[in-house]
Amino acid sequence: MAASEKLLKALESATRYLEDSLSALSRDDKAFADSVWHVAAELEYALFLFSLMFKGEVDASKWKPNPEAKKLGANEMLATVGKLLGESKKALVGDDLMHAYKCAYMARHHVFRIQEDFARKKREASKK
Repeated sequence: MAASEKLLKALESATRYLEDSLSALSRDDKAFADSVWHVAAELEYALFLFSLMFKGEVDASKWKPNPEAKKLGANEMLATVGKLLGESKKALVGDDLMHAYKCAYMARHHVFRIQEDFARKKREASKK
């Protein structure tokens, strides 16, 4: 299987898990956390594949997510991740690998924030 096929498969899998996390958001914290974890894992795999393709030619640390995104709620952050995944898949199919990489990288940062917010809220709830 070619690298671009593996990438597309990982991004599509991340999208499916994202849809699962959206449906679990308001009803089941464990299912939500599990689905978000799977989104993150698929994105990590995709980023690993991208890094192999570019072999250190790209300084992805310069790609910063919008600072306003910190103010978004989980629904909005998940929607942003969905848009970025869609853009990444579209760019991958259109052979714009750099844009696909950037979108996947940004999506992963948003997923980090979702996971951090969820963990913080869980800690706060357990203290009460």
